[in-house]
Amino acid sequence: MGEIALWWLDATVRELTLFAAVGFLIGGVDDLLVDVVWMYHRLRYGSTRRSLANLPHPEDARRLAVFVPAWDEGAVIGPMLRTALARFDHPCFRIYVGCYPNDPVTSGIVAELAAQDSRVRLVIATRAGPTTKADNLNEMWRALRHDDAVDGETTLAVVLHDAEDVVHPLELMVFDALISRYQLVQIPVLPLVDRRARLVSGHYADEFAESHGRHMALRAALGAGLPLSGVGCAISVAVLAAMEDAYGAPFDEDSLTEDYELGLRATALGYRPCFARVEDWAGRLVAVRAFFPATVEAAVRQKGRWMTGIALAGWDRIGWARVPHLADHWMRMRDRRGPLAVIVLAAAYLAIVGWGAAALAHTILGLPLPDISEGMRLLLTVNLLLLIWRLGWRVASTGRAYDWHEALWAVPRAIVGNVISMLAAIRAAAQYVRMLSGSPPRWDKTVHVFPEELPA
Repeated sequence: MGEIALWWLDATVRELTLFAAVGFLIGGVDDLLVDVVWMYHRLRYGSTRRSLANLPHPEDARRLAVFVPAWDEGAVIGPMLRTALARFDHPCFRIYVGCYPNDPVTSGIVAELAAQDSRVRLVIATRAGPTTKADNLNEMWRALRHDDAVDGETTLAVVLHDAEDVVHPLELMVFDALISRYQLVQIPVLPLVDRRARLVSGHYADEFAESHGRHMALRAALGAGLPLSGVGCAISVAVLAAMEDAYGAPFDEDSLTEDYELGLRATALGYRPCFARVEDWAGRLVAVRAFFPATVEAAVRQKGRWMTGIALAGWDRIGWARVPHLADHWMRMRDRRGPLAVIVLAAAYLAIVGWGAAALAHTILGLPLPDISEGMRLLLTVNLLLLIWRLGWRVASTGRAYDWHEALWAVPRAIVGNVISMLAAIRAAAQYVRMLSGSPPRWDKTVHVFPEELPA
């Protein structure tokens, strides 16, 4: 009886290992191809970084609007707005803050600041919150259109930020310089690392260091649709007006990832996107800084929303690219591989546990472990090499974006990120099922923190 159970255990472990190994091989080759194309692009065209001095600055600064959606943000909205007002190096901007009638704490803080500084505009939503982030953004869009009509001026572009963001002083100057040539401009996001939760908060730093250090720039270079990150991005008013004409509102209120979808839809309509890696006068990257979730529960909630909106509902809502645009298909496939990658990861972890249990059972029964075939040995060896290559890229990307002390944490944080992704996939699947059953989307936000010491 024991030998029969052991046979089934060995067979299960073998199949799990094979499934995980093939899945890792496919994903590893896909990542390797990105790296190869990136290296080719760098060798042929040089660095993707630009100097602020070399941008095509207009003679006169144009009017920009900054949209900050705010639901239950009383803890951070005050410091964020005061910091932005003090930091922004641009003569013509206005910050619109979208609040709700049933959130008097947040709206009260914004109203007080608006009374002190005319560059702050409080927008109270017509419905009680929380609705969706897209609904909040649309309320501010209507307020902007009204203000432009009253003032007899035309705002050039809308810049998106969250209530916990630390803005860069020169970002509006970058947007003003590029928005006439590119109708969608995204600057990098550099998550701040919470020293008290280095593993959870820090894994965002590693992921964005790769994504906004290489992948987004490559995506734009290949001409693929460029998804916006929801913060640190500028959208031409002409694009938002076109989205309103095409879809009834510039931001889709039924979407959990309205920024991602808007970027792809605008690109499909022929508008030009740009991922701008620009150095300021001191040689530092013009980027948005912010604390991301520092607990597993909050990270799972956030990544579950991302996975639902991009990989599951996004597939239904925006489909694929034009048939001949292979680069766009490739990038959308990479966006949507998350749930499949999580299944492969789960199989791999189960296989590791299974191998340990099988080794123990064979030892107890005095039976030899089954041999591993040559084909499986080769497959595992190739996967090991791909894993080392992948981790090497991650460490190097984090070291380049932060420092080498932070880069040393990238390897253990990769494991933490895998666990968070697996838990997020479960949450995303449940959320997607609720959406399919007709449940309206809601703003599933996390608690935000604004840094006490501002980064340079």
